[in-house]
Amino acid sequence: MSVVLVFLLVVIGFSFWWLSHQRIMSKPWLESGVHTAVPETDASGMATEKVALGVFLAVVGALFALFASAYFMRMEYSDWQAPPLPRILWLNTFVLMLASAAFSCAVRATRERHIALTRLALSAAGLGTLVFLAGQVTAWRELAAGGYFMDTNPANGFFYLMTGVHALHILGGLVALGRTTIRAWDPGAEPKRLTLGIELCAMYWHFLLLVWLGVFVLLEGWAGDLVTLCRQLLT
Repeated sequence: MSVVLVFLLVVIGFSFWWLSHQRIMSKPWLESGVHTAVPETDASGMATEKVALGVFLAVVGALFALFASAYFMRMEYSDWQAPPLPRILWLNTFVLMLASAAFSCAVRATRERHIALTRLALSAAGLGTLVFLAGQVTAWRELAAGGYFMDTNPANGFFYLMTGVHALHILGGLVALGRTTIRAWDPGAEPKRLTLGIELCAMYWHFLLLVWLGVFVLLEGWAGDLVTLCRQLLT
């Protein structure tokens, strides 16, 4: 349960950080100046798509928190034998971090109307994501070649389950990224829609990077030390 609480605290912290960059946390009754639009039609408000994505990411975070809880409870049994983690997972983590950074560059570029840099950043993010998925497949094949199949040990099953579900979410994000990239190469694309699409992709990738870091720490066996450190900091 401690692991679940730590993970949820991280998710909540990320959510508050995101909300602080949106107008949902603003106090309009304290703002001064001339208002150019009524509240119902003010285009500066947070887009509905962002709210929907935020709710979806909260559900995804809860799902992986449950995975983490089940992982810790199951590893207490005597038949638990964690598989050796392929070294390529370190490279995969670094590549996903680069993809997330590329999305941050894309968001800044599209806000400043640098379309060439926006296209380059989106292409880099997509390429990095594909490299990450290829690395995940390589890790699965390496474990299978070593005899670490899903049904040979519960620890193996958890490894394939958590990394597989994470990869499925990445694949789903690639669909949205593909549509956004096509829009970026369309000269007649509406700038506001393009900016919103890139911001949604960036938000999604940042969150999946956060989830992957949690999964990686869990699979590496560092979660127990992290929980102990958090307890020491809170006491």
